[in-house]
Amino acid sequence: MNDKAWLALEDGTIFTGRACGAAGEAGGEFVFNTAMTGYQEILTDASYTGQCVVMTYPLIGNYGITAADNESSRPRLSGFVVREMCKTPSNHESVESVGAYLKKHGIVGIEEVDTRALTLLLRKKGALRGIISTLDGDKKRLIAKAKALPSMAGQNLAKAVTCEKPYSWDEGFIKADRQLHVIVMDFGVKYGILRCLAAMGCKVTVVPASTPADQILALRPDGVLLSNGPGDPEPVTDAIEAIKQLLTERTPLFGICLGHQLLGLALGGKTYKLKFGHHGSNHPVKDLETGKIEITSQNHGFCVDLKTLPSSVKTTHVNLNDGTSEGMAHAELPAFSVQYHPEASAGPHDSRYLFERFRSLMLTGQEARSR
Repeated sequence: MNDKAWLALEDGTIFTGRACGAAGEAGGEFVFNTAMTGYQEILTDASYTGQCVVMTYPLIGNYGITAADNESSRPRLSGFVVREMCKTPSNHESVESVGAYLKKHGIVGIEEVDTRALTLLLRKKGALRGIISTLDGDKKRLIAKAKALPSMAGQNLAKAVTCEKPYSWDEGFIKADRQLHVIVMDFGVKYGILRCLAAMGCKVTVVPASTPADQILALRPDGVLLSNGPGDPEPVTDAIEAIKQLLTERTPLFGICLGHQLLGLALGGKTYKLKFGHHGSNHPVKDLETGKIEITSQNHGFCVDLKTLPSSVKTTHVNLNDGTSEGMAHAELPAFSVQYHPEASAGPHDSRYLFERFRSLMLTGQEARSR
């Protein structure tokens, strides 16, 4: 059986390896992820829609696939690249190997690739469009196909991954003294975020990305969470307009990842595409208020331009690797956001306190309305 596979990038670079997922071809923007664990969460994170993920850790799949670690209903990325795929996972919770999981869901994967060389190339040249193929190694055809792929810039991918209709979430619910109703605008929300809200005793209602502000306000929310998601934030114009109206109504807002970028745009700022993005569970971020350093989980390719934000918006967190925006808060309105993932699925829990900050903001608003 021929299990050879090829990886071709738009710059003309070709890697050869072995197929470790479904047969066929898959294309997208190639990015690297520096996490050592959490590959199942990465596979099912909707923020990777339209991308092929290169894992920098050399051995992936040791603990297999479990029934509890999905961040959405299925894998969302286009392709998966590893140095070595573990064929015999060791974990009492494992239900199947990563290779079997990829095949079942039609995700093309390649192993035996020099992922160190590939990562260095992506760091030098930036994220590149590319193709993974198990069909043939026709270099000219594969490179041409990679060049024909659309750029991530300008794509509204949130509309491709958002829910079709509103739904409630109660998994992990823990009853609290005072219940708060949180509306989650779903731009590709991770289950981990919903679990964190439920664990605080919140009633959680998830709504599609294009839901107008008046429909959200009709649900009488105590707060609105702007979720993570894939693609370029600027084309998500319906959500930006809805956020502007929610700000006018002084609705407590908490933005995460794409939600952070959308809030920045709604506040009058601008966003730009990073060279190779931030992807991993070991990114250092400084809280400017406390001076503490948090090790964070991240997955984004766009960023808020700090220089374009109005003076009423203060920067609260910065990335210690490159000084980019990692958090902001409005000085007068009940709105704040972070670029990274405080639910940390997977990753360290250094930033879980941000959900409590959101809860406090909602309680303050609830008390003000009751007076």
